Amino acid sequence: MKNRTIRAIVAGLTATVMAVAMAACTPKESDDTITLNALFMQQAGYSQEQIDEMLRAYEADNPGIKVKATYVSYEALHDKIVTSAPAGTYDIVLLDVIWPAEFATTNIVIDVTDRYDPAWEQDMLGGAYGTAFYDGKAYGMPWGPSTKFFYYNEEMVNAVGATEADLATWDGVLAVAKKIKEAGLAEYPLAWSWMQAEAVICDYGQLLGAFGGDFTDADGNLAVNNAVGVSTLAWMKQTIDDGLTNPASTTFLEDDVQKALAQGETAFGLNWESTLVDANDPDQSVVAGKIKILPTPAGPTGLRPGINGAMALSIPTNSKNVDAAWDVILYLTGKDNQDKYPTGWPPNWVSSYSDPAVTGQAPELFAAAEIGYADTILRPTVPNYNSASDALQAAIQAALVGSKTPQQALDEAVAAAAQ
Repeated sequence: MKNRTIRAIVAGLTATVMAVAMAACTPKESDDTITLNALFMQQAGYSQEQIDEMLRAYEADNPGIKVKATYVSYEALHDKIVTSAPAGTYDIVLLDVIWPAEFATTNIVIDVTDRYDPAWEQDMLGGAYGTAFYDGKAYGMPWGPSTKFFYYNEEMVNAVGATEADLATWDGVLAVAKKIKEAGLAEYPLAWSWMQAEAVICDYGQLLGAFGGDFTDADGNLAVNNAVGVSTLAWMKQTIDDGLTNPASTTFLEDDVQKALAQGETAFGLNWESTLVDANDPDQSVVAGKIKILPTPAGPTGLRPGINGAMALSIPTNSKNVDAAWDVILYLTGKDNQDKYPTGWPPNWVSSYSDPAVTGQAPELFAAAEIGYADTILRPTVPNYNSASDALQAAIQAALVGSKTPQQALDEAVAAAAQ
Protein backbone atom coordinates (compact mmCIF):
# COMPACT_ATOMS: atom_id res chain seq x y z
CA MET A 1 0.00 0.00 0.00
CA LYS A 2 2.75 2.38 0.93
CA ASN A 3 4.64 1.67 -2.28
CA ARG A 4 1.47 2.19 -4.34
CA THR A 5 0.79 5.43 -2.44
CA ILE A 6 4.32 6.70 -2.96
CA ARG A 7 4.16 5.76 -6.66
CA ALA A 8 0.83 7.57 -6.97
CA ILE A 9 2.22 10.68 -5.28
CA VAL A 10 5.31 10.62 -7.49
CA ALA A 11 3.17 10.09 -10.58
CA GLY A 12 0.93 12.96 -9.57
CA LEU A 13 3.88 15.25 -8.96
CA THR A 14 5.42 14.23 -12.27
CA ALA A 15 2.20 14.93 -14.12
CA THR A 16 1.90 18.31 -12.46
CA VAL A 17 5.49 19.24 -13.33
CA MET A 18 4.96 18.10 -16.91
CA ALA A 19 1.73 20.09 -17.18
CA VAL A 20 3.44 23.20 -15.88
CA ALA A 21 6.33 22.69 -18.28
CA MET A 22 3.99 22.15 -21.24
CA ALA A 23 2.00 25.22 -20.32
CA ALA A 24 5.19 27.25 -20.22
CA CYS A 25 6.17 26.00 -23.67
CA THR A 26 2.73 26.33 -25.28
CA PRO A 27 2.09 29.71 -26.93
CA LYS A 28 -0.94 31.40 -25.52
CA GLU A 29 -2.80 34.53 -26.43
CA SER A 30 -1.49 37.50 -24.53
CA ASP A 31 -3.76 39.80 -22.64
CA ASP A 32 -2.50 42.48 -25.03
CA THR A 33 -3.60 40.58 -28.15
CA ILE A 34 -6.07 42.47 -30.31
CA THR A 35 -8.76 40.37 -31.97
CA LEU A 36 -10.25 41.91 -35.09
CA ASN A 37 -13.50 40.77 -36.65
CA ALA A 38 -13.64 40.92 -40.44
CA LEU A 39 -16.57 40.39 -42.79
CA PHE A 40 -15.89 38.95 -46.24
CA MET A 41 -17.79 37.54 -49.20
CA GLN A 42 -17.77 33.80 -49.85
CA GLN A 43 -18.09 33.84 -53.63
CA ALA A 44 -16.16 35.37 -56.54
CA GLY A 45 -12.78 37.01 -56.12
CA TYR A 46 -10.47 35.41 -53.58
CA SER A 47 -11.61 32.08 -52.21
CA GLN A 48 -12.22 31.59 -48.51
CA GLU A 49 -9.14 29.38 -48.40
CA GLN A 50 -6.99 32.09 -49.97
CA ILE A 51 -8.23 34.76 -47.56
CA ASP A 52 -7.69 32.48 -44.57
CA GLU A 53 -4.16 31.84 -45.79
CA MET A 54 -3.50 35.59 -46.09
CA LEU A 55 -4.78 36.22 -42.57
CA ARG A 56 -2.68 33.45 -41.05
CA ALA A 57 0.40 34.87 -42.80
CA TYR A 58 -0.37 38.32 -41.39
CA GLU A 59 -0.82 36.92 -37.88
CA ALA A 60 2.51 35.09 -38.13
CA ASP A 61 4.23 38.42 -38.76
CA ASN A 62 2.09 40.28 -36.21
CA PRO A 63 1.64 38.02 -33.15
CA GLY A 64 -0.22 40.73 -31.26
CA ILE A 65 -3.15 40.69 -33.69
CA LYS A 66 -5.65 37.95 -34.46
CA VAL A 67 -8.20 38.24 -37.26
CA LYS A 68 -11.47 36.34 -37.04
CA ALA A 69 -13.11 36.10 -40.47
CA THR A 70 -16.82 35.74 -41.18
CA TYR A 71 -18.01 34.85 -44.69
CA VAL A 72 -21.45 35.55 -46.14
CA SER A 73 -22.93 35.49 -49.63
CA TYR A 74 -22.74 38.66 -51.67
CA GLU A 75 -26.52 38.95 -51.43
CA ALA A 76 -26.28 39.07 -47.62
CA LEU A 77 -23.20 41.30 -47.38
CA HIS A 78 -24.79 44.77 -47.58
CA ASP A 79 -27.47 44.14 -44.97
CA LYS A 80 -24.99 42.39 -42.66
CA ILE A 81 -22.81 45.51 -42.69
CA VAL A 82 -25.77 47.80 -42.02
CA THR A 83 -27.35 45.78 -39.22
CA SER A 84 -24.04 45.15 -37.43
CA ALA A 85 -22.85 48.77 -37.65
CA PRO A 86 -24.47 50.15 -34.44
CA ALA A 87 -22.90 47.44 -32.27
CA GLY A 88 -19.45 47.78 -33.80
CA THR A 89 -19.40 44.05 -34.52
CA TYR A 90 -16.80 44.25 -37.27
CA ASP A 91 -13.49 46.05 -37.61
CA ILE A 92 -13.08 45.35 -41.33
CA VAL A 93 -15.83 44.95 -43.92
CA LEU A 94 -15.82 44.30 -47.67
CA LEU A 95 -17.60 46.99 -49.70
CA ASP A 96 -18.92 46.84 -53.25
CA VAL A 97 -18.07 49.82 -55.45
CA ILE A 98 -21.74 50.86 -55.38
CA TRP A 99 -21.92 51.36 -51.59
CA PRO A 100 -19.50 54.17 -50.58
CA ALA A 101 -22.09 56.89 -51.28
CA GLU A 102 -24.66 55.25 -49.02
CA PHE A 103 -22.25 54.24 -46.26
CA ALA A 104 -20.52 57.63 -46.24
CA THR A 105 -23.74 59.62 -45.97
CA THR A 106 -25.08 57.33 -43.22
CA ASN A 107 -21.76 57.33 -41.31
CA ILE A 108 -21.39 53.54 -41.42
CA VAL A 109 -17.71 53.52 -42.42
CA ILE A 110 -14.92 55.96 -41.63
CA ASP A 111 -13.20 58.47 -43.90
CA VAL A 112 -9.63 57.29 -44.50
CA THR A 113 -8.57 60.01 -46.94
CA ASP A 114 -5.80 61.24 -44.67
CA ARG A 115 -4.32 57.73 -44.60
CA TYR A 116 -3.96 57.58 -48.39
CA ASP A 117 -0.51 57.75 -49.98
CA PRO A 118 -0.59 60.30 -52.85
CA ALA A 119 1.51 57.90 -54.96
CA TRP A 120 -1.32 55.37 -55.05
CA GLU A 121 -3.21 57.36 -57.67
CA GLN A 122 -0.42 56.62 -60.14
CA ASP A 123 0.57 53.23 -58.79
CA MET A 124 -2.94 51.73 -58.94
CA LEU A 125 -5.04 50.90 -61.96
CA GLY A 126 -7.62 53.58 -62.65
CA GLY A 127 -10.41 51.02 -62.36
CA ALA A 128 -9.26 50.21 -58.83
CA TYR A 129 -8.17 53.52 -57.36
CA GLY A 130 -11.56 55.21 -57.19
CA THR A 131 -13.43 52.20 -55.80
CA ALA A 132 -14.05 53.58 -52.30
CA PHE A 133 -14.37 57.28 -53.12
CA TYR A 134 -17.45 59.41 -52.63
CA ASP A 135 -17.62 63.18 -52.88
CA GLY A 136 -13.85 63.44 -53.12
CA LYS A 137 -13.12 61.39 -50.00
CA ALA A 138 -11.93 57.80 -49.55
CA TYR A 139 -13.94 55.38 -47.41
CA GLY A 140 -11.79 52.30 -47.79
CA MET A 141 -8.89 50.73 -49.65
CA PRO A 142 -9.43 49.02 -53.03
CA TRP A 143 -8.98 45.27 -53.00
CA GLY A 144 -8.74 44.82 -56.73
CA PRO A 145 -10.43 45.85 -59.97
CA SER A 146 -13.13 43.54 -61.24
CA THR A 147 -15.46 43.01 -64.15
CA LYS A 148 -17.35 40.21 -65.78
CA PHE A 149 -15.64 38.44 -68.66
CA PHE A 150 -17.01 36.33 -71.49
CA TYR A 151 -16.42 32.60 -71.04
CA TYR A 152 -16.88 30.05 -73.78
CA ASN A 153 -16.60 26.32 -74.31
CA GLU A 154 -13.85 26.02 -76.92
CA GLU A 155 -14.79 22.46 -77.88
CA MET A 156 -18.39 23.44 -78.73
CA VAL A 157 -17.27 26.52 -80.65
CA ASN A 158 -14.73 24.54 -82.69
CA ALA A 159 -17.26 21.79 -83.36
CA VAL A 160 -19.44 24.14 -85.40
CA GLY A 161 -16.49 25.56 -87.34
CA ALA A 162 -16.32 28.82 -85.40
CA THR A 163 -13.31 30.51 -83.88
CA GLU A 164 -12.50 33.00 -81.15
CA ALA A 165 -12.71 35.79 -83.74
CA ASP A 166 -16.40 35.00 -84.28
CA LEU A 167 -17.06 35.86 -80.63
CA ALA A 168 -15.73 39.42 -80.80
CA THR A 169 -19.25 40.88 -81.11
CA TRP A 170 -22.61 40.02 -79.59
CA ASP A 171 -24.02 39.49 -83.09
CA GLY A 172 -21.25 36.97 -83.65
CA VAL A 173 -21.98 35.24 -80.35
CA LEU A 174 -25.67 34.81 -81.26
CA ALA A 175 -24.75 33.43 -84.71
CA VAL A 176 -22.43 30.83 -83.16
CA ALA A 177 -25.02 30.05 -80.45
CA LYS A 178 -27.58 29.21 -83.17
CA LYS A 179 -25.15 26.80 -84.80
CA ILE A 180 -24.41 25.13 -81.46
CA LYS A 181 -28.13 24.74 -80.76
CA GLU A 182 -28.84 23.38 -84.24
CA ALA A 183 -25.98 20.89 -83.87
CA GLY A 184 -27.53 19.61 -80.65
CA LEU A 185 -24.47 20.43 -78.58
CA ALA A 186 -26.43 22.51 -76.06
CA GLU A 187 -30.17 23.03 -75.79
CA TYR A 188 -29.53 26.54 -74.51
CA PRO A 189 -26.08 27.82 -75.52
CA LEU A 190 -26.32 30.94 -73.32
CA ALA A 191 -26.65 31.10 -69.53
CA TRP A 192 -26.87 34.33 -67.54
CA SER A 193 -27.20 35.42 -63.92
CA TRP A 194 -30.58 37.12 -64.40
CA MET A 195 -32.20 36.37 -61.06
CA GLN A 196 -33.91 39.35 -59.43
CA ALA A 197 -30.75 40.33 -57.57
CA GLU A 198 -27.74 42.60 -58.04
CA ALA A 199 -26.35 40.01 -60.46
CA VAL A 200 -28.85 40.99 -63.17
CA ILE A 201 -27.87 44.66 -62.83
CA CYS A 202 -24.30 43.68 -63.66
CA ASP A 203 -25.26 41.67 -66.75
CA TYR A 204 -27.68 44.34 -67.93
CA GLY A 205 -25.06 47.06 -67.32
CA GLN A 206 -22.38 45.24 -69.28
CA LEU A 207 -24.75 44.87 -72.24
CA LEU A 208 -26.00 48.43 -71.83
CA GLY A 209 -22.44 49.71 -72.12
CA ALA A 210 -21.79 47.59 -75.21
CA PHE A 211 -24.94 49.01 -76.82
CA GLY A 212 -23.67 52.54 -76.16
CA GLY A 213 -25.79 53.42 -73.14
CA ASP A 214 -25.31 54.40 -69.53
CA PHE A 215 -27.37 54.10 -66.36
CA THR A 216 -27.74 57.81 -65.67
CA ASP A 217 -28.26 61.13 -67.39
CA ALA A 218 -26.06 64.22 -67.08
CA ASP A 219 -27.66 65.05 -63.73
CA GLY A 220 -26.92 61.63 -62.25
CA ASN A 221 -30.54 60.41 -62.39
CA LEU A 222 -31.45 56.89 -63.46
CA ALA A 223 -32.35 57.12 -67.16
CA VAL A 224 -32.45 53.61 -68.58
CA ASN A 225 -35.92 54.08 -70.10
CA ASN A 226 -34.40 55.75 -73.15
CA ALA A 227 -34.00 54.09 -76.56
CA VAL A 228 -30.68 52.39 -75.75
CA GLY A 229 -31.76 51.14 -72.34
CA VAL A 230 -34.99 49.70 -73.72
CA SER A 231 -33.34 48.08 -76.76
CA THR A 232 -30.77 46.43 -74.48
CA LEU A 233 -33.49 44.83 -72.36
CA ALA A 234 -35.43 43.86 -75.48
CA TRP A 235 -32.30 42.14 -76.80
CA MET A 236 -32.04 40.13 -73.59
CA LYS A 237 -35.67 39.02 -73.79
CA GLN A 238 -35.32 38.10 -77.46
CA THR A 239 -32.51 35.66 -76.70
CA ILE A 240 -34.92 33.81 -74.40
CA ASP A 241 -37.69 33.86 -76.99
CA ASP A 242 -35.28 32.53 -79.64
CA GLY A 243 -34.34 29.57 -77.44
CA LEU A 244 -30.70 30.62 -77.20
CA THR A 245 -30.74 31.71 -73.54
CA ASN A 246 -31.72 29.17 -70.91
CA PRO A 247 -35.05 30.48 -69.54
CA ALA A 248 -33.92 29.32 -66.09
CA SER A 249 -31.42 32.20 -66.25
CA THR A 250 -34.11 34.31 -64.57
CA THR A 251 -33.43 32.16 -61.46
CA PHE A 252 -29.63 31.99 -61.84
CA LEU A 253 -26.91 33.75 -59.89
CA GLU A 254 -23.24 33.71 -60.94
CA ASP A 255 -22.58 30.36 -59.23
CA ASP A 256 -25.33 28.79 -61.34
CA VAL A 257 -23.77 30.12 -64.55
CA GLN A 258 -20.41 28.72 -63.49
CA LYS A 259 -21.96 25.33 -62.78
CA ALA A 260 -23.72 25.32 -66.16
CA LEU A 261 -20.38 25.96 -67.86
CA ALA A 262 -18.56 23.41 -65.71
CA GLN A 263 -21.15 20.71 -66.41
CA GLY A 264 -20.98 21.28 -70.16
CA GLU A 265 -24.63 22.35 -70.23
CA THR A 266 -23.99 25.70 -71.86
CA ALA A 267 -21.47 27.20 -74.26
CA PHE A 268 -21.35 30.83 -73.13
CA GLY A 269 -21.63 32.91 -69.97
CA LEU A 270 -20.61 36.20 -68.40
CA ASN A 271 -18.91 35.86 -65.03
CA TRP A 272 -16.24 37.19 -62.70
CA GLU A 273 -12.49 36.52 -62.76
CA SER A 274 -12.42 33.39 -60.59
CA THR A 275 -14.61 31.50 -63.06
CA LEU A 276 -11.63 30.73 -65.30
CA VAL A 277 -9.96 28.68 -62.57
CA ASP A 278 -13.12 27.13 -61.16
CA ALA A 279 -14.64 26.07 -64.50
CA ASN A 280 -11.35 24.41 -65.46
CA ASP A 281 -10.85 22.62 -62.15
CA PRO A 282 -11.14 18.84 -62.75
CA ASP A 283 -12.54 18.41 -59.25
CA GLN A 284 -15.61 20.49 -60.10
CA SER A 285 -15.79 20.53 -63.89
CA VAL A 286 -16.42 17.88 -66.53
CA VAL A 287 -15.04 20.21 -69.21
CA ALA A 288 -11.78 21.16 -67.50
CA GLY A 289 -9.35 22.71 -69.95
CA LYS A 290 -12.08 23.63 -72.43
CA ILE A 291 -13.38 26.87 -70.91
CA LYS A 292 -11.69 29.97 -72.34
CA ILE A 293 -11.93 33.66 -71.49
CA LEU A 294 -12.38 36.83 -73.57
CA PRO A 295 -13.22 40.46 -72.86
CA THR A 296 -16.91 41.25 -73.22
CA PRO A 297 -18.03 41.14 -76.88
CA ALA A 298 -18.68 44.44 -78.65
CA GLY A 299 -22.13 45.84 -79.31
CA PRO A 300 -23.31 47.64 -82.47
CA THR A 301 -21.35 50.75 -81.46
CA GLY A 302 -18.08 48.80 -81.26
CA LEU A 303 -17.84 49.45 -77.52
CA ARG A 304 -16.95 46.59 -75.19
CA PRO A 305 -16.85 47.93 -71.63
CA GLY A 306 -16.91 45.72 -68.59
CA ILE A 307 -19.10 46.35 -65.58
CA ASN A 308 -17.23 47.86 -62.66
CA GLY A 309 -17.38 45.26 -59.91
CA ALA A 310 -14.38 46.45 -57.90
CA MET A 311 -14.51 46.10 -54.12
CA ALA A 312 -12.77 47.71 -51.15
CA LEU A 313 -11.96 46.98 -47.52
CA SER A 314 -13.36 49.54 -45.10
CA ILE A 315 -13.48 50.21 -41.37
CA PRO A 316 -16.88 50.59 -39.67
CA THR A 317 -17.34 53.78 -37.68
CA ASN A 318 -17.82 51.98 -34.37
CA SER A 319 -14.68 49.83 -34.59
CA LYS A 320 -12.55 50.08 -31.44
CA ASN A 321 -9.41 49.04 -33.33
CA VAL A 322 -9.07 51.44 -36.24
CA ASP A 323 -5.26 51.53 -36.45
CA ALA A 324 -4.90 47.75 -36.23
CA ALA A 325 -7.68 47.26 -38.79
CA TRP A 326 -6.00 49.67 -41.20
CA ASP A 327 -2.72 47.78 -40.83
CA VAL A 328 -4.43 44.51 -41.79
CA ILE A 329 -6.12 46.23 -44.73
CA LEU A 330 -2.80 47.59 -46.00
CA TYR A 331 -1.34 44.09 -45.82
CA LEU A 332 -4.23 42.43 -47.65
CA THR A 333 -4.36 45.03 -50.41
CA GLY A 334 -0.59 45.45 -50.72
CA LYS A 335 1.25 44.46 -53.87
CA ASP A 336 3.33 41.75 -52.20
CA ASN A 337 0.24 39.94 -50.96
CA GLN A 338 -1.91 40.44 -54.04
CA ASP A 339 0.81 39.25 -56.39
CA LYS A 340 0.65 35.83 -54.71
CA TYR A 341 -3.02 35.30 -55.63
CA PRO A 342 -3.67 36.69 -59.14
CA THR A 343 -5.88 33.76 -60.11
CA GLY A 344 -8.34 34.74 -57.38
CA TRP A 345 -8.35 38.46 -58.06
CA PRO A 346 -5.97 40.43 -60.30
CA PRO A 347 -3.98 43.03 -58.33
CA ASN A 348 -4.62 46.74 -57.85
CA TRP A 349 -1.10 47.63 -58.86
CA VAL A 350 -0.03 48.76 -62.34
CA SER A 351 3.45 47.25 -62.04
CA SER A 352 1.99 43.78 -61.43
CA TYR A 353 0.69 43.66 -64.99
CA SER A 354 4.18 43.81 -66.47
CA ASP A 355 5.63 41.25 -64.07
CA PRO A 356 5.86 37.80 -65.74
CA ALA A 357 5.99 36.15 -62.33
CA VAL A 358 2.46 37.48 -61.72
CA THR A 359 0.88 37.39 -65.17
CA GLY A 360 2.40 34.00 -65.87
CA GLN A 361 0.16 32.46 -63.22
CA ALA A 362 -2.93 33.35 -65.28
CA PRO A 363 -1.89 34.55 -68.77
CA GLU A 364 -5.35 34.17 -70.33
CA LEU A 365 -6.97 36.17 -67.56
CA PHE A 366 -4.43 38.98 -67.74
CA ALA A 367 -4.76 39.19 -71.52
CA ALA A 368 -8.53 39.63 -71.18
CA ALA A 369 -8.14 41.99 -68.21
CA GLU A 370 -5.96 44.36 -70.22
CA ILE A 371 -9.05 45.16 -72.31
CA GLY A 372 -11.74 44.45 -69.72
CA TYR A 373 -10.36 46.85 -67.13
CA ALA A 374 -9.53 49.59 -69.64
CA ASP A 375 -13.16 50.68 -69.98
CA THR A 376 -15.87 49.92 -67.45
CA ILE A 377 -19.43 51.09 -67.00
CA LEU A 378 -20.19 52.17 -63.45
CA ARG A 379 -23.46 51.45 -61.73
CA PRO A 380 -25.01 54.72 -60.49
CA THR A 381 -23.17 56.01 -57.41
CA VAL A 382 -26.14 57.50 -55.62
CA PRO A 383 -26.92 57.43 -51.87
CA ASN A 384 -30.19 55.57 -52.54
CA TYR A 385 -28.46 52.99 -54.73
CA ASN A 386 -30.03 49.96 -53.09
CA SER A 387 -33.61 51.17 -53.58
CA ALA A 388 -32.83 52.23 -57.17
CA SER A 389 -31.26 48.85 -57.84
CA ASP A 390 -34.23 47.00 -56.32
CA ALA A 391 -36.59 48.87 -58.64
CA LEU A 392 -34.44 48.13 -61.67
CA GLN A 393 -34.05 44.46 -60.74
CA ALA A 394 -37.83 44.06 -60.52
CA ALA A 395 -38.30 45.85 -63.84
CA ILE A 396 -35.77 43.71 -65.70
CA GLN A 397 -37.26 40.56 -64.22
CA ALA A 398 -40.77 41.58 -65.29
CA ALA A 399 -39.62 42.18 -68.85
CA LEU A 400 -37.64 38.94 -69.06
CA VAL A 401 -40.56 36.79 -67.90
CA GLY A 402 -42.91 38.69 -70.22
CA SER A 403 -45.26 40.25 -67.70
CA LYS A 404 -44.37 43.77 -68.93
CA THR A 405 -42.82 45.23 -72.04
CA PRO A 406 -39.26 46.52 -71.70
CA GLN A 407 -40.49 50.09 -72.08
CA GLN A 408 -43.22 49.72 -69.43
CA ALA A 409 -40.85 48.00 -67.02
CA LEU A 410 -38.06 50.56 -67.33
CA ASP A 411 -40.46 53.52 -67.15
CA GLU A 412 -41.66 52.19 -63.81
CA ALA A 413 -38.11 51.62 -62.55
CA VAL A 414 -37.04 55.16 -63.37
CA ALA A 415 -40.16 56.57 -61.70
CA ALA A 416 -39.58 54.47 -58.57
CA ALA A 417 -35.91 55.48 -58.35
CA ALA A 418 -36.87 59.16 -58.45
CA GLN A 419 -39.09 58.88 -55.36
